[in-house]
Amino acid sequence: MIHMCTSDGDDDMYTDTAGPALSFRKGLRDGLPICLGYLSVSFAYGMMAVEGGLPVWAAVLISMTNLTSSGQVAGTSLIFAGGSLLEIGITTFVINIRYMLMSLSLSQKIETGMSTLARSILSFGNTDEVFAVAMQQRGRIPCQYLAGLILTPYFGWAVGTLLGAACTGILPASVRSALGIAIYGMFIAIIIPPARKSSAILITVILATGISCVFTFTPVLKQLSSGWVIIICAVLAAGFAAYRFPIDVEPLEEEQL
Repeated sequence: MIHMCTSDGDDDMYTDTAGPALSFRKGLRDGLPICLGYLSVSFAYGMMAVEGGLPVWAAVLISMTNLTSSGQVAGTSLIFAGGSLLEIGITTFVINIRYMLMSLSLSQKIETGMSTLARSILSFGNTDEVFAVAMQQRGRIPCQYLAGLILTPYFGWAVGTLLGAACTGILPASVRSALGIAIYGMFIAIIIPPARKSSAILITVILATGISCVFTFTPVLKQLSSGWVIIICAVLAAGFAAYRFPIDVEPLEEEQL
């Protein structure tokens, strides 16, 4: 861990200071609530994956190599529906493209001397929740803290998937059906709070829902596969929101870090 977190250049690159006590152990502690939240959602994903026909090891492998709830659900659903590799690839790319934007933002806050290897490895675990917690820290974020913050949720996501996949054949059908709602509950929980606070988000959600309904009930358009419908809805709704509700971004000042 220490070797991975060393800089590409000289130690003089570390001219900025990190926030108080941003250690690996603190990162583990701060990531624990995220870990507990991930357990329930990944449990539901593990059940969904195995019920759809995937073996337990495949469901766990997907979680360990993806670490993205909405992207995994959409990609796995397309696998079950017989979607093409191109369709699956574009769908997951569109859904997960937000991580690129979050990584760009987080890169302005981490230690400037963090090595390229460390940045590449840690970028894999930059989920919505990890990003939110990391951005709330004062000062520059060291590699050790970010590694701890990512490790705990990653463990929870993988273990939750394993438990859900392994318990699918044990739990009764009524319980499996009830737990399967957890994934959709998570999506609703993500959408509703910000939509209540921002009219721009509310309009974007309504627009995406309306476009989806058009593809669902129009005789010709409903023949289009679900993967391409997701792509079209996301691109049109996000494009409209970016044009209609632009956000003014002010330069990040050093003292604000």
